[in-house]
Amino acid sequence: MTTTELLLGILGGFLMGLSSIGLMLYLGRIAGISGIIQASLFANERAWRVVFIAGLILGSSLVFYFTPHSIEIRTDFPLALLALSGLLVGLGVAVGNGCTSGHGICGISRLSKRSLVATAVFFATALLTRYIVHDLLELLP
Repeated sequence: MTTTELLLGILGGFLMGLSSIGLMLYLGRIAGISGIIQASLFANERAWRVVFIAGLILGSSLVFYFTPHSIEIRTDFPLALLALSGLLVGLGVAVGNGCTSGHGICGISRLSKRSLVATAVFFATALLTRYIVHDLLELLP
């Protein structure tokens, strides 16, 4: 890990925490990205959600523009596996009543027991999935 990658990770974590605190303090909202995206399509209060999503896109685009070497774009994923992964993540968000950002960042910081359990399940599932896909089935390098 380079110094730039370390600093970008620290800065990214700081900005995620700051935006989560800002949403909670000023709007009384949880910074759950999947919920924000879904509600930006269907809810009445769309403006702040669209601005939040635009900030995510703009921020990551600026990081890529100024430090393109710090982001690895991978193209070697099988499309069917990628589609299945997306469906399973969507199912997990629905079953878990939230996503990793909502539970992992906002929920844990509020000491929510439900979020602590959900985040533990997210991470355990991710580790198990990585082991199955990479080591057992050898589907990805």
